[in-house]
Amino acid sequence: MSTAASPSGMIDAVLDGIVVLDFGQLVAGPVCGMWLADMGATVIKVEPPEGELGRQLGPPWQNGESIAALSANRNKMGLSIDLKQPGAPAVMERLVRGTDIVLENFRPGVARRLGIDDVTLRGWKPDLIHCSISAYGQEGPWRGRPGVDGIMQAATGLMSGIGLPGAEPGKAPLPLADMTGALFATITILAALRRRDREGVGSKLDVSLYNAMLMIQQMSLAAFLSSGDMPVPAGSAAPYAAPNEALPTADGWIMVAAYQPKRWAGLCRAVCHPELLDDPRFLTNADRVANRAALREVLFPVFRAFPTGYWQALLAREDIIAAPVANYADVTRSEQYTASGIEVAFEHPTAGTVRMPGFAAGSPRPAPPRSAPPRLGEHSRGVLGRFGFTPAEIDPLIRERIVLETTPT
Repeated sequence: MSTAASPSGMIDAVLDGIVVLDFGQLVAGPVCGMWLADMGATVIKVEPPEGELGRQLGPPWQNGESIAALSANRNKMGLSIDLKQPGAPAVMERLVRGTDIVLENFRPGVARRLGIDDVTLRGWKPDLIHCSISAYGQEGPWRGRPGVDGIMQAATGLMSGIGLPGAEPGKAPLPLADMTGALFATITILAALRRRDREGVGSKLDVSLYNAMLMIQQMSLAAFLSSGDMPVPAGSAAPYAAPNEALPTADGWIMVAAYQPKRWAGLCRAVCHPELLDDPRFLTNADRVANRAALREVLFPVFRAFPTGYWQALLAREDIIAAPVANYADVTRSEQYTASGIEVAFEHPTAGTVRMPGFAAGSPRPAPPRSAPPRLGEHSRGVLGRFGFTPAEIDPLIRERIVLETTPT
């Protein structure tokens, strides 16, 4: 395995030589596999004949293709195999023997029924790294429960602190649990590769979305365990600091973080209310958190009097941390977005040009995608060839529909 980063700091080739069988579906598994592919691994997306569930996830669609699926599967090869067919286990054994990592996010018990459980996989290849991502993990009282992203946000307490007091529960409007699970799965896989390099042993990795969501609530959950106080929904406000929230302007909203003593003093000067510094309700950050409603009564009318650009310039002069509350149109036309180089694009045979954020972790900007997400079974014949199957062996597998391939267009 090549482990040297390029002089520019890019890490797009550090997993060169690592082979991954990615049985992921929907979001968490496929995104983890995509990030491994972005780092140079050869990732083979393995799907049933009907395709994985993510291909039906939408809207939006682009020329009939799910953007959710396209955004989670770049840089992979595509293999379609019917694991329920009698001839499938023999094919899988040969594939696994030439593989470093098997990644799946089936509900516990499904992998065993499909013949790709940990005992079977690591019986074929003892030093294999097998990563399972599931809602509640492979053990414990809730292991058999299904769970999708919104359910995980609810079950882990996150939704209890989102929104406004007295309003209906809110949730993060993105697959936060899935993306967090994918992140922790990627981290644990990289650690397992390091362990294998040092000790020559494989690993069984059990990543649960439940634990992942509790881990990202580190501060909030620790605060509850310390105090016993339930988090109170406060809109955009941080529960531990004030002012640290979105304030209304004449033409929008601006997020302001001015809770540190020097910045609080600067904000009082900026809004022409120096008397706030001596107000006993607002002397310390703790005082301001306790009296947030009263502080809003003072700040909201002042900020509404001028547009966002005015406040952004004024607050910058006082070294106050602030940013307009941007929508995606604002974000993508900003100079910072352009300079970041975060956006990548690829050409898909059906969807056309597809744009999305790339993998920029640890790099000044993401590498361009090497390939578009595979169509169902697009590389089936080629994948089997990479694992030593001869044409005489491949043809009957396709003819008997154990393996399916996309008809070239």
